[in-house]
Amino acid sequence: MKNHKQVGKTLQRREILRAGISGLGIAGLGGTVLGPAMAPSLFGSVAEAADAAAANGKILVILELSGGNDGLNTIVPYGDDAYYRHRPSIGLPQNELRVIDDHFGFNPGMAGFERLYKDGKMAIVHGCGYENPSYSHFTSMAYWHTAAPNSGDEYGWVGRLADSMEPSAPANFLVNIAARQSLAVRSERHVPVVFDSPNRFMREAFFEEKEALSGTPDIGQVDNPSRRFLLDIARSANDASALVREAWSNYSSPVDYGVNSLDLPKVVSLLEAGMPTRLYYVSYRNNAFDTHVFQNNVHRRLLTYTSDAVSAFIRDLERIGRADDVALMLFSEFGRRVPENVSLGTDHGAANAMFVIGNQVKGGHYGELPSLTELAEGDNLDYTTDFRRVYQTMTKEWLGYSDDGALLNGSFDTFDMFS
Repeated sequence: MKNHKQVGKTLQRREILRAGISGLGIAGLGGTVLGPAMAPSLFGSVAEAADAAAANGKILVILELSGGNDGLNTIVPYGDDAYYRHRPSIGLPQNELRVIDDHFGFNPGMAGFERLYKDGKMAIVHGCGYENPSYSHFTSMAYWHTAAPNSGDEYGWVGRLADSMEPSAPANFLVNIAARQSLAVRSERHVPVVFDSPNRFMREAFFEEKEALSGTPDIGQVDNPSRRFLLDIARSANDASALVREAWSNYSSPVDYGVNSLDLPKVVSLLEAGMPTRLYYVSYRNNAFDTHVFQNNVHRRLLTYTSDAVSAFIRDLERIGRADDVALMLFSEFGRRVPENVSLGTDHGAANAMFVIGNQVKGGHYGELPSLTELAEGDNLDYTTDFRRVYQTMTKEWLGYSDDGALLNGSFDTFDMFS
């Protein structure tokens, strides 16, 4: 049997923080659920949690579109003839688009985005990317997750942001709704709350954790720092799981999110319940936007689902009175090449559009439009906006956090994007 010292070596604090709460035994000590006497709630009840929300400040929700969304067939530059020369078969005709001005129109499936843009609640940032782009899903996504193009980082940029904003690492500051934790939220100090299904948000402890945690009724009785840390994390995890389950069980909304809600109703449920979270991370999963073959029909469905869910999310926020507190940022790890391929799809590309949505957003176009005639290597759009400039806008102008450039591995001018 391992002694406590050995367990402490096995479960280092840094490894636990990397795992996030979903990787810990939130079912409690010795495989049993922590009871109220052993794990006093962080808030006592959802009603008490709501009181804490008043001091939350502004909230950032990040939506990742995995697979490399084709920006040119999302926000279509119908006013540029070069678009149709590059895409004679899959180029979308103007009369099918949801036209928003004399140059651009949204994909036909994006009624929700059209409404948001015309209501002045959407910023479209053009030409987002980085130098020496990678065309690998894994590599490029890692660069976006860490805000460290062509290098990478041990921790994610959202995790580092949480560490910088709240070095004391208060519980439930950072939430990642996913089957497994994203690199983007990996943190040195914070333990992200990571869950997929709220009703099943209860995990059995790993064998080593059970041994380390069992038989200890009071953290104050524990001398071993590693074991005491595990106990503290287990209790926080149990509190988070209880709050998530209660919030979801109480959530009821008349808002229709469409076919794929993209986990956004779960975000609303936590906001409505008063979860003191400032940073949320969700995704359209499974490389869905990797449209190499017969792209148009599939891509339109994906964009319809995304547009419907995002539009519903804003309406749901308005329903609970939190729409002025939340900004949503959408990105994909890269765009697609400008010319269509022989399979009536598009291949991995470089620069892409990003979207920022919310009641406090100054709607419109931001950034310089990439040229469709002077292409970069590999028939790609040349990036005109470092994607970290958008990150910097969200952290500084929205969340009110400023740093010396360490967070994003550089300092970037921000956009005047918020009212």
